[in-house]
Amino acid sequence: MHHLIPEIGLAIIFAAVLAHVARLVRQPLLLGYIAGGILLGPNIGFGFVESEESIQIISEMGLVMLLFIIGLEIRLPELAGLGPKLFILGVIQFGGCLGIGMAAFHYMGLAGDGAFDLLYLAIAGSLSSTLIVVKLLYDKLEIETAAGKLTIGILILQDLWAILFMGLQPSLSNPEATVILKSLGGAVLLVVVAALLSRFVLKHIFHLASRNPELVLITAMAWCFIVCALAHTAGLSIEMGSLIAGVTIAAYPYANDVITKLAGIRDFFVTLFFVALGMKVPIPELGTVGMALAFIGIVFFSRILTIAPTAFFAGLGLRNGLVTAINLSQVSEFSLVIFSLGMGFAHISDDVQAFVLTAMLLASLISTYAIRFNDNIARGVGKGFGLLGMKEKSAPASESGGGHGHGSGRDIVVLGYYRIGRAFLERLESYCPELISRVMVVDFNPAFQKELEGRGFKWVYGDLANPDSLTHLGIHEARLMLVTVSDVFLKGTTTRRLLSRLREINPGANHVMVADEPSDFQNLKEMGAAHVLIPGQITGQELFQWVTHQLEIHEIGYREDKHAEPVA
Repeated sequence: MHHLIPEIGLAIIFAAVLAHVARLVRQPLLLGYIAGGILLGPNIGFGFVESEESIQIISEMGLVMLLFIIGLEIRLPELAGLGPKLFILGVIQFGGCLGIGMAAFHYMGLAGDGAFDLLYLAIAGSLSSTLIVVKLLYDKLEIETAAGKLTIGILILQDLWAILFMGLQPSLSNPEATVILKSLGGAVLLVVVAALLSRFVLKHIFHLASRNPELVLITAMAWCFIVCALAHTAGLSIEMGSLIAGVTIAAYPYANDVITKLAGIRDFFVTLFFVALGMKVPIPELGTVGMALAFIGIVFFSRILTIAPTAFFAGLGLRNGLVTAINLSQVSEFSLVIFSLGMGFAHISDDVQAFVLTAMLLASLISTYAIRFNDNIARGVGKGFGLLGMKEKSAPASESGGGHGHGSGRDIVVLGYYRIGRAFLERLESYCPELISRVMVVDFNPAFQKELEGRGFKWVYGDLANPDSLTHLGIHEARLMLVTVSDVFLKGTTTRRLLSRLREINPGANHVMVADEPSDFQNLKEMGAAHVLIPGQITGQELFQWVTHQLEIHEIGYREDKHAEPVA
């Protein structure tokens, strides 16, 4: 046991180094953590950690905290407010993927010697990675798009299905109705008790703790382990207890503050969990890699077959359904949690767990690029659905994101609705209202759509951080293209790259750019910008004029007072 601390230290060091490598090659940090565990472990790596006991302790610590954190992100009111269409979509996605997976995996002979290998494989193929998807969509600024909201909604529902399955896990070996009902009853009772304690007791404890901010974190941690103890007493897993503890805090008024304060410890334990998983990765065999790729293929096509047609017939848009399906085409970290618990219940074989872990690693790599180019992939796959008679209906600009008809009659394009863009449009409304009908605003935040369209402007969704996505917005006919954001706000690209792409799309337009530094001015002008604004310089000039004006007034007043005749 005394070796645990240095081994945790090594786990963090290896995770940090490999995470930096992952960042440099633009891969999810999660892969860096797992790769760190692979190099640290006894199978493929250097064997710096060989003790199975140490690995198990690290894994259990990480697992408890990971589930607590997942619980913190599950907001029950949000689940209730998802709407019937999204709920139906989530049910069809999970149920359809589960059925397709069981049939395909049985046909391929992927199940091993475990009694429930096939079921666990199908579950793994039905759940998507919240960590990976949310991170990649956030980086692409697609969280608030129509497809982004569908993606997040389905992820939330997937977490719910996973929780329900975790409640059934202890009873799988003895699937009698009374045993299952007892297990579910225990889970429901634990939820009720935890919710009541949270509502009537924890409320006051957190109120007292909030007066000393350092107590908030330790109170949240204490609550997690209290519910874990209650779960153990009720015959449930402590992992289920940590998840329920997180859900009850998520519904609490102090939830955001708790989540913020848990950010550091969250990263620590999540890192340990995935490092421990990496330590368990066996030496890959060619056959295992091939089966993992086949598994990923089934995951991809099951997402397409269940989500895209359902979204189309539900009136949510074929493109939105396709993009959502592509976003969700990977294996969930929650699946690994379920597999870890399944190993403890002796439900599955070691080979199946190793196989799923390999599939998750490969799927995470592929998903990084799939989400990056989700729109292009969706258009390609959409042609196949078009042959079946499922063609994209005329959608509102917020959902379509494609087609050259968006900019019809709008020859003034404002790219970015933030401080400068908002100020420009307000001034245009005041002094040149006749130009409103000629303006199209391109922005990634649909929250502004209703406001802008109510004022007469046209709004379309566009990701400025991905200039290639601007090709199909109808800006090729614009006379003026005003980029109102600078490099500070353009995550993932630069004004120079953006200008280059805009000139390719519409070389005849006058392009107005915003720069952060004077050195950028000349670069943008040389690239063809008609006009370049430097907000810092303009603000400094305005400030100088105001200050000198005030000083001039003050000095005049001072001189007049000085030469005034004294009053008797």
